[in-house]
Amino acid sequence: MMAGATSATAAAGAFAAAAAGAKARGSASACPRVVAAGGRRRCGVVRCDAGGDAQAVAKAASIAALEQFKISADRYMKERSSIAVIGLSVHTAPVEMREKLAVAEELWPRAIAELTGLNHIEEAAVLSTCNRMEIYVMALSWNRGIREVVDWMSKKSGIPASELREHLFMLRDSDATRHLFEVSAGLDSLVLGEGQILAQVKQVVRNGQNSGGLGKNIDRMFKDAITAGKRVRCETNISAGAVSVSSAAVELALMKLPRSECLSARMLLIGAGKMGKLVVKHLIAKGCTKVVVVNRSVERVDAIREEMKDIEIVYRPLTEMYEAAAEADVVFTSTASESLLFTKEHAGELPPISLAMGGVRLFVDISVPRNVGACVSEVDHARVYNVDDLKEVVEANKEDRLRKALEAQTIITQELKRFEAWRDSLETVPTIKKLRSYADRIRASELEKCLTKIGEDNLNKKMRRSIEELSTGIVNKLLHGPLQHLRCDGSDSRTLDETLENMHALNRMFSLDTEKAVLEQKIKAKVEKTQS
Repeated sequence: MMAGATSATAAAGAFAAAAAGAKARGSASACPRVVAAGGRRRCGVVRCDAGGDAQAVAKAASIAALEQFKISADRYMKERSSIAVIGLSVHTAPVEMREKLAVAEELWPRAIAELTGLNHIEEAAVLSTCNRMEIYVMALSWNRGIREVVDWMSKKSGIPASELREHLFMLRDSDATRHLFEVSAGLDSLVLGEGQILAQVKQVVRNGQNSGGLGKNIDRMFKDAITAGKRVRCETNISAGAVSVSSAAVELALMKLPRSECLSARMLLIGAGKMGKLVVKHLIAKGCTKVVVVNRSVERVDAIREEMKDIEIVYRPLTEMYEAAAEADVVFTSTASESLLFTKEHAGELPPISLAMGGVRLFVDISVPRNVGACVSEVDHARVYNVDDLKEVVEANKEDRLRKALEAQTIITQELKRFEAWRDSLETVPTIKKLRSYADRIRASELEKCLTKIGEDNLNKKMRRSIEELSTGIVNKLLHGPLQHLRCDGSDSRTLDETLENMHALNRMFSLDTEKAVLEQKIKAKVEKTQS
């Protein structure tokens, strides 16, 4: 998008907001304004007794909106839209904060709808996992957009914005894109090269396609991030020996058990989802022969049992969770429960562990929000570890991690350049369309004059087609040069500044007025969205 055109939506946001405000003020019978989640204002139907009153309200709304637009337009037209990421991760915030911001996958479409309802946000995506909560947006004003997203996060979590800012990271344009590519490649993971994050990035795209929530820029960025993640794993050995959160959890548990008793420890897994299934897989890899699995239904446990034949899997229903915990030395928890499954009181009621096992029952909680309260560690015969404690496992091979990350950065840079070239190419699209349309209108008009002079009776179909093809060929050849100089896809040495200079020159020479046209489209779209 052009600098002016991209900023048009921001002006449109101001236009829509002013219209809504004027509408509420212009009628005494207007309903009270309700602030929905995400800060978007909605108003019910305004009922007027007379058609004249309704027209007056509409006129007042239009005048107020136009005045607001005049004030805002110049400011926004000078600012180009920015891709931004605002978030926190295991590297910047403790699990206590991350769990308050976590968004369940089934709620991603709703979160996206709320975010794109904000005045300065055009597109949005949410990536929420056990290790990170990141919001990717197309912000039509960097400062205002960031402020709106932070306020949205604060309202959702109940954490004051001032406290949130101490843990948030904010990246813009190429830095934001590079960050996503590194996340997808597993370079930003607690466990370098782990494969689960790539599947989670794919799920953002899949979810967006099903709900229609992702915009053009964010959708393309996530798809290119998937490509980068795949290339890094295929073209480097970053995944060789790499572990997942689940395998690190198993490794941590075995590190805390007496070495001589590791394989005889009684293992309990609560939750048979994707993470839980990986726990079972890695227990097998470590030589464990039996695990008890507590789950709401038996079907998932049967599926795991069918797939993994090398371990005895005993199913216990959720109603027997505490009885199963009483018989376990190690308890892995991996459920989507938003409330704690184990508190200090629960752990205190469980029988002590044999001294041969260290006399301490281990709770390894890889859920976000957490399933086991931190207070459980206050019980003498219990210790709890959460995802933040997995750092102890992954720090062991830090040098090898850094070397592999450097190899992967070359691929990340290549994919980043490809994405930025695509985004730059969007700058000139409105001008290309307008110029071709302008030329086609002239061609059609002159062709009609020519055919009229010749006379329909003097032309057969073949002659008419030849004349039409001649006119089209002339136009295409004349346009070839200008359109070549509007290319900005990374395939030649022309810089973006040169291309934009050519674009503005063509706009002036042919009075294409593309910025105004795009602005009008943005205003219409934003107003319709706000009023729907």
